[in-house]
Amino acid sequence: MLAHLEGRNHTYIHRDADPDMARDILVNAKMRRPGICGSTETLLLDKSAADMLPMLADALQAAGCELRGDAHAQNLVPGINPASEADFMTEHLDAILNVRIVDGLAAALAHIEKYGSNHTDAIITENQDSAKEFLAKVDSAIVMHNASTQYADGGEFGFGAEIGIATGRLHARGPVGAQHVTSYKYQVLGNGQVRP
Repeated sequence: MLAHLEGRNHTYIHRDADPDMARDILVNAKMRRPGICGSTETLLLDKSAADMLPMLADALQAAGCELRGDAHAQNLVPGINPASEADFMTEHLDAILNVRIVDGLAAALAHIEKYGSNHTDAIITENQDSAKEFLAKVDSAIVMHNASTQYADGGEFGFGAEIGIATGRLHARGPVGAQHVTSYKYQVLGNGQVRP
């Protein structure tokens, strides 16, 4: 039994992120193909890096993305629409990005645990210890460090045509190709063997 759920994916920009890398990854993660399950639906921005938000918002809006943010994000960038609780539980599959300012890695992990769909989540940081903690603690089929969530694709993983992204834990997890859903049949040919 494979569980393929919606991609309520997150990109967390840590306080030690390179701003240019963060911008490029985030715009790609949301706007390359906003209608696929690997698209980022929520930006979690560390409050220690919140001064990056105007630059990130400019790049996203220039690419045609609507931003919906919490009160802190709205204070930093006038014109960001308010995000509702329902927005954080929605796979928009459109050029709409939720924005939440979080107080550190623990808050980002808690948000992902509450609102995520165990599909794909990414951290952008130069801090290797924080990246390792994020990779270990986020319970998603695909967890990334300094890469776009748009890489959540069976073809990118070398599996050929993708059947889906399995978010459960039984059998295949992550991108699923035909080889992952192949079952086996054993044919045993004997000439009178018995087990002692």
